[in-house]
Parts: sequence; C-alpha cells; structure tokens
Amino acid sequence: MTVISVIDILLVAVIIYEFLATIRGTRAALILVGASVMALVFYFSRLANLATMNWLVSRILPFAAFIVIAIFAPEIREALARLGRRLTLTRSMGPEVDAYDDIVMAANLFSQNQTGALIVIEREIGLRTYVESGVALDARLSYDLLATIFRPSAPLHDGAVIVHEDRIAAAACFLPLSMNPVLSTQQGTRHRAGIGITEETDAIAVIVSEETGSISLAVAGTIERDLTVDQLREKMGKLLRRYVPPTPMPTAMSDSGGILDEVDTEMPMRTADSHQKQGGDR
Repeated sequence: MTVISVIDILLVAVIIYEFLATIRGTRAALILVGASVMALVFYFSRLANLATMNWLVSRILPFAAFIVIAIFAPEIREALARLGRRLTLTRSMGPEVDAYDDIVMAANLFSQNQTGALIVIEREIGLRTYVESGVALDARLSYDLLATIFRPSAPLHDGAVIVHEDRIAAAACFLPLSMNPVLSTQQGTRHRAGIGITEETDAIAVIVSEETGSISLAVAGTIERDLTVDQLREKMGKLLRRYVPPTPMPTAMSDSGGILDEVDTEMPMRTADSHQKQGGDR
C-alpha cells in the first residue's frame, strides 16, 4: 500500500466521521437510516432481478445527488461552517464561566416566579439573521440584565434573548417555530421557538415556562423538560465544554421588590410566523 493510498483512505474516513458527527442526534440521522434501508432493498432487487424495481431505481438514481443535497442541506451547511472556522482559526471560545452561571441563576429566578423566558446561546453557527430581527443590545451578559429584560412589564420580554460569547447580542428576537409533528400538542409557542432554533442551528436554548415555571433545555431539535437548576448547570457545562461551579441561588423577589413578581398571564411569543396560533407553556 502506497502513501497516497493511505492518505486517500484517511481523507475518506475523516469525511465520513465528520458527517456522522454532524448528523448525530438530529432528524437527519433517522433519514439516513431510512435511506440505508431503501438502498438495501434496491440492492437485493437487483440480485433477485425484479424488473419493475430495477426500472424504478434506474429512473431515480440520476437524481440521487440532488435528493441528498435537498434532504441534508442543513447538515451540509453546518459541516461547511465548521470547516471554515477551523481553516480560518476563528473558532469561538464561548462565554466565560461566570456568564454561564448568570444564565443558570436567572433561569432559577424565572422558575421560582413562573416568568416565561427564552435564552438562546450561540455556538458554532452564527445567529446574525435572528439577532437582526430583534433589538440590538451588545451588552455584557449578567444576571441583573436578564432579570430586567424578562420582567413581564418590560418592553423587551416578548421574544428571545440571544447570547454571543459573554454578551447579550439582542433581545425580543423572532425565532422559527418547530414544525416537527412528533412534538406534543401541549408544547407552547415559546417551547416550539426554542426547539425550532436548535433545529436550524447548533445553538442551545434555555426555556422557562410561564405557566408551570419548569426549566427546559433544547439542543439539536430535542428538548429536555422539568430540569432542576443543578441538572441545567451540568448539561450546559457539558454542551459548552466548561465547568460551571455551583453558586448560591437567589430567592424569589417579593411583591415589594417590583420585579418578576407580577401576576402572570400568557404572553405571546414573537416568532417569524406572526399568524401561528399561540399555545400554552405547560
């Protein structure tokens, strides 16, 4: 075996590994399994000399490349973006540990007061399109600022906050709603928006229900609900590859404090689809 052959094999192995790593945990992985089953069916149809099936394969095969591009378009975009960041050495180092803990503390406060909140943390894929749909802030991420933004009477509470590194890029942002039919009908607009942004990008969404105060974490189009503060801290630390040390959680503010303790009513989430029927955050 020559050196060229070894390099050739290694390149193919790297491409396959990167592709599988990109689609792992996404709907594309299930699509790939289905496509593999179909490929096996077509293969055995050739062995069994099934004339009709062979005719169908001969008609579909010329368009296979276009079908693959259409199905795996989001994954292809993500893989190219990752490659570009590595080649240009501009890989984001992510927010600081203190900034992560500010999000955890804020989620705890919102949960205690049953205040709806949606915080999106940018990772590899940029969220500039969604940042431009909201109100630009470019402010240092802090617990106090998050508590102020999501105060029910605040003008920016109706929408999502987008975090870039250790700064809040924008608030009151529009997000795409997930159209996944597998999701429970009890998922409200806020939760569908949080899942939707993680289907389109590799971002992480922290969601607090306004009706129950439960904390959820959405990533790669899936959602984990009813998390404790410690579970949220641990999962965020793993996803963002940082250790988030435990911090004493603030207690719920009293009514005299004037923040986050007002009577909660279901607030409509701002999304890209303004005609979407509003759902409850159960």
